[in-house]
Amino acid sequence: MKFTLKVKYLILTLSLVFVATTSAQTNSKFKVVLDAGHGAKDFGAVYNGCVEKNINLGIVLKIGKILEADPDVQVIYTRNDDTFIELVERANIANRANANFFVSIHCNANVKPDPYGSETFVMGLSKSASSLAIAKKENAVITLEDNYKKKYAGYDPNSPESLISATLAQEEYLDQSIELASRIQDGLENKLNRKSRGVAQAPFMVLHKAFMPRVLVETGFISNKEEGAYLNSEEGQHNIAKTIADAIFRMKVEHFGGTMPVIDIKKYEKPEIKDSTPKVNVQTQIKDTSKEIKKAVDNKKLDVNKPIFKIQLKASTSKIEAKPENFNGLDKISFILEKDYYKYMYGETNDFVVAKMQLLEAKTKGYDSAFIVAFKNGIKISLNEALKK
Repeated sequence: MKFTLKVKYLILTLSLVFVATTSAQTNSKFKVVLDAGHGAKDFGAVYNGCVEKNINLGIVLKIGKILEADPDVQVIYTRNDDTFIELVERANIANRANANFFVSIHCNANVKPDPYGSETFVMGLSKSASSLAIAKKENAVITLEDNYKKKYAGYDPNSPESLISATLAQEEYLDQSIELASRIQDGLENKLNRKSRGVAQAPFMVLHKAFMPRVLVETGFISNKEEGAYLNSEEGQHNIAKTIADAIFRMKVEHFGGTMPVIDIKKYEKPEIKDSTPKVNVQTQIKDTSKEIKKAVDNKKLDVNKPIFKIQLKASTSKIEAKPENFNGLDKISFILEKDYYKYMYGETNDFVVAKMQLLEAKTKGYDSAFIVAFKNGIKISLNEALKK
């Protein structure tokens, strides 16, 4: 009799465990960590009465409110008030939450009042002086932390390149980081009608410590009087928040499933701002680029023993016939099946410079969120690993 009761008790216990486990899996949410840069004693940039820490928080809280309207999304904030949070702790919050994405919000600044426009960064190394300068500025926050020299032993905030040794191990997240960054910039430029300074890589400490796809968005220049006023306004913050939330939702739907909400983004009416950037004839550039790509590809034989670069155009749950008319005229289409998604790619080359030209061509064909991927012996590898080889 006792044995029978024990067996029944064991079966009941196992059943409850199974139900609990199944329920936990069913109720698992898509997690996004939102990081409002700076806070409390760390004001960030201050120009024309606009304070960066307040703008960052305002945008983050508005993004969070939009995302939280979806019951399948859980938002975690590194700060939701005027608090000082250490850089490494911001990343730790995301790591402990096992987040799907980490998005850090900032404002840019320059000693000159003319520069304007948004820029989104992914973790990586950069030879660009401007990218390194931005990373240096953001990383310098650690000097406000207690005992920072011991805590960040081996890292020099005045030399962001010192993160190089630990950067390469994390680049399994680079593909999705670039894709998210591209979607954010595409939205800010084409949906919100604001100037885009593009997607770049730079060694940010807060991104370096987060182990998931992660981006840092410089929403605009607080040092530019007109743009700073827009960033500081409720309307500006709402529309920037909507645009970033839209990009996050699109990544979620494409890679993790779910439905895409309708987000009404009000286009920004651009004021007359002088821009010294040389004007380029886009149509001429497209034709010249296409000719250069064809010439480069035709003259070089593919070496299957070396890393091969391709341009990922899109991902879909449906299989699409790989012919030019289905891909806006692009040929040499291939695909891989990864986590129930068909990922379609254009071209193949051993030359990274040619790959960058092919990426430009793909973007001119309408694939604004396209990015470069790398393969070795048929296996997908990180760009950093491919470039090292």
